[in-house]
Amino acid sequence: MQVIGLTGSVAAGKTTVGALFREWGATVIDADVLVREMQRRGEPVFAAIVAAFGPGIVDAHGELDRGQLRGRILTDLDARHRLEAIVHPALDVRLRELVAAARARGDWIVIADIPLLFEAGDPAAYDGIIVVDAPLAERRRRLMDNRGFEASEAEQLIAAQLPSSDKRARATWIIDNDGDREALVLKARQVLEALQR
Repeated sequence: MQVIGLTGSVAAGKTTVGALFREWGATVIDADVLVREMQRRGEPVFAAIVAAFGPGIVDAHGELDRGQLRGRILTDLDARHRLEAIVHPALDVRLRELVAAARARGDWIVIADIPLLFEAGDPAAYDGIIVVDAPLAERRRRLMDNRGFEASEAEQLIAAQLPSSDKRARATWIIDNDGDREALVLKARQVLEALQR
């Protein structure tokens, strides 16, 4: 079984590519979904985050105030490192469990969709890395138009990740999302076919 890392710059289209791979029969593990599950009230990761950042990080419903937490880690490098030290070891354990389950089922490929694979993960743990990229101006536009971020917050999100050039240099495959959806589908299909070969 192949285990492939899928990553890319924020708002480059990585989630869309992951959904295509899932549609075509790959087992896709979405790290963002796992993290949201681990950060729910009652989970050990939730408790550790509240202990590290204080009860003010919890919203009126008793859940993690993700917007407030994001604002903290974008402007405070120490806070970002504290959060990563809590989340990433737990995420790594869960990823390993899900990969082992896929192997036991006899799945032919696992695509691990991990936004911060190069920044906080272990690229060497994968049989190859797919990087989805898009022009900087387009990523900035998507963050503001599609996700509702202010320009300054979009810039902070972009700056919090490694530059695209660094990710591209370490990729096994690059999918440039610089055209329409049809073009993206074709490029993603070509990568999957290469993996099948």
